[in-house]
Amino acid sequence: MLKKRLVIATNNEGKLEEFRKIFSQYKVLGLNDFDIEYEVEEDANTYYDNALKKAREIFQIIKCPVIADDSGLGIDKLNGFPGVLTHRWLGKDATDQERNDELIRNVSEEPARFTCVLVYYDGSNIQSGHGELVGKIASSPRGDNGFGFDSIFELPDGRTLAQLSPEEKNRLSARRLAAEDLAKKLR
Repeated sequence: MLKKRLVIATNNEGKLEEFRKIFSQYKVLGLNDFDIEYEVEEDANTYYDNALKKAREIFQIIKCPVIADDSGLGIDKLNGFPGVLTHRWLGKDATDQERNDELIRNVSEEPARFTCVLVYYDGSNIQSGHGELVGKIASSPRGDNGFGFDSIFELPDGRTLAQLSPEEKNRLSARRLAAEDLAKKLR
C-alpha cells in the first residue's frame, strides 16, 4: 500500500527526521525531494506569520499541500527572546555552538520554552497547530542526540533534550505537540 505524501517546507534533515517519526503513517518529503533549495526569509514578528509565509511561498513552487513550521527558544527572563530570531539573533553566520555558549554565559538556569507553530496550506485552506515545551537553560551542554539548542534545553527531570532517545524526544517535543494539534484540526 502506498503511503499518502506529506510535504514539509524544509531542507533541514534534523527536522525532517523528527517529522518522519511523528508522521510515520505518511511518506514525509522535504524540499530536497523536489530539488528545491529555496530559503524563505523569516521576517515576521510571530511564529505563525513566519510559518504561513513559508507555506504559501513553497506551495506556489510545488503546487501541492504543504506544512511549514517556525519554532524557537524563548527565555522567560528576556520576555521570550530570542523567539522568532532564534536562529539569527547572534548573526546569520553564528553556529549552534556559538549560540549555545552565549546563552549559557548569560541565562544559565533561567526558565525557557521551546515553541513550535505548524501551518498547513493547500492553496485555499489554512490550518495551524501550536506546541510548547517548558524547561530551562542548562549550565553546560549535555547529550549527543538532536540539534540546535537540544543540548542546553533542560527538562524538569534534569535531562536535556539531547540526552533523550529520539523516541522519547518525539513523544514530548513542541513539534510533536504542534503536529498533534494540527492533526486534530485537519480531521
